Amino acid sequence: MDQARDTEFDTILIGGREQRAIVIVDHDDTWPSKAASMAQKVQDSLGPAALSVEHIGSTSVPGLAAKPVIDMLLVVANIDDEESYLVPMESIGLQLRVREYGHRMLRTAELDFHVHVLPPESAEQIDYLDLRDWLRVSAADRALYESTKRTLAENTWSDMNHYADAKSAIIQQILAHARNWRAGQPTS
Repeated sequence: MDQARDTEFDTILIGGREQRAIVIVDHDDTWPSKAASMAQKVQDSLGPAALSVEHIGSTSVPGLAAKPVIDMLLVVANIDDEESYLVPMESIGLQLRVREYGHRMLRTAELDFHVHVLPPESAEQIDYLDLRDWLRVSAADRALYESTKRTLAENTWSDMNHYADAKSAIIQQILAHARNWRAGQPTS
């Protein structure tokens, strides 16, 4: 993989790069309730500091196969004020994994939850929500995304982030459809 990207990972990943098999499983109908439970824990631990907590990613899309890792989106007023959210999040079992400009990611020790922390109205926040919402309504893009993920999961990745990077082009294609849909325009 790209040496520059590996160097970037070395600076933002707490605990270093990880090589793990990418496993894609059929949609699990318990993911939404597990996400709701985690959202409540996050909201309870942070109080008003949590501007919003949402279930995102593939596990939030009914019928879409995914890695069995539930992604959550936490929006806080000031992402650089880590003291306002890191300690409370650690108290409910989340550990900081990624620290990069404008984004933090915490995860459980069991590696079954990722909580992405973003500031309000960031491009990433909008992308996460647009992708989720569009995949919930577009069977064609849902099938395309699932097929892409299953194909990529057959590869061996030196770090899970390389798998995520490999999905970028197809995600951008799907996001273009999502943006057209949000704007009330044709998606083709």
